[in-house]
Amino acid sequence: MTRVPITLACWDYDRTRALADGTVRPDGVDLTYLNLPIEETFFRMLRHREFEAAEMSLSSYVTAAAADPNAGGLVAIPVFPSRAFRHHGIYVHSGSGIEKPSDLVGRTVGVPEYQLTAVVWIRGILADRHDVPVASVHYRTGGMHSPGRVEKQVLNLPPEIDVAPIAPHRTLADMLVTGEIDALYAPRTPRPILEGRPEVRRLFSEPRAVEEEYARDTGIFPIMHTVVLRRDIYEARPWLAGSLFGAFERAKSLSLARMAETAANPYLVPWLYDEVERTQALLGQDFWPYGLEANRQTLDVFLRYAHEQGLTGRQLAPDELFAPETHARHVI
Repeated sequence: MTRVPITLACWDYDRTRALADGTVRPDGVDLTYLNLPIEETFFRMLRHREFEAAEMSLSSYVTAAAADPNAGGLVAIPVFPSRAFRHHGIYVHSGSGIEKPSDLVGRTVGVPEYQLTAVVWIRGILADRHDVPVASVHYRTGGMHSPGRVEKQVLNLPPEIDVAPIAPHRTLADMLVTGEIDALYAPRTPRPILEGRPEVRRLFSEPRAVEEEYARDTGIFPIMHTVVLRRDIYEARPWLAGSLFGAFERAKSLSLARMAETAANPYLVPWLYDEVERTQALLGQDFWPYGLEANRQTLDVFLRYAHEQGLTGRQLAPDELFAPETHARHVI
């Protein structure tokens, strides 16, 4: 059987490494795995559709799906290579007087892009659990460490949401240090935090405790990225969706098995066994699930947030996002 050549652009995750090195081969596919920085992958796939398949920002894909029945020429499979709690991604200027989440109301907050998945989660969590309505904050967009960053997609936001770019020669990290913005929501840790600058601190002094409380209360482990196929590739061979889904599942299972090894520690984490047990006690044995049904609640919440924040004209349903061939798939 001739295998279908597919180029997949995806970052270097432990849960996808078996795909990258060929240990796991998708059925019927000759896979070329391109290990690229996530921002580059998103930009090239959204703007130019350069790859047959790619890791993709959940927010960018949802925004495209809401604007176009064909999701801008893409179709997703329910694989989620990136997930993260995001309470630790809220940073404040130390002299801003912001001591608790509700102090953010009326303030000016930097975001690299309004539509970033991490930022959608942060705004939604602050609105749901901390009395910070989305429209109560003034958002300023731009590069965090390098000037000139712009939104990857054109947004049509309601007038009550105030979003504007910073000056093209400025960066959000510098403006947070000087107090020109009161706070920053970001997926990456800003350089001033890494440098120990006293002008900047996290909003939550013990973010892990807050994130664990959120997980216990909601059962949600926030999804950041999914995986998409170019629609022309998918429509020519719909079976590719299931083949890739199964391969991602098998690769993840190998990573989970490797984490369970205790005779010799496979990772640079001294108490890995304890970390795994602690995580499973909180999030369950399969704490990083793929598949539609296992993630329906999390996706429902994210899609509500996207709609409430003006990114989608209506609230999408999770079933609308993924290739039908994958809806009932769950392979271990």
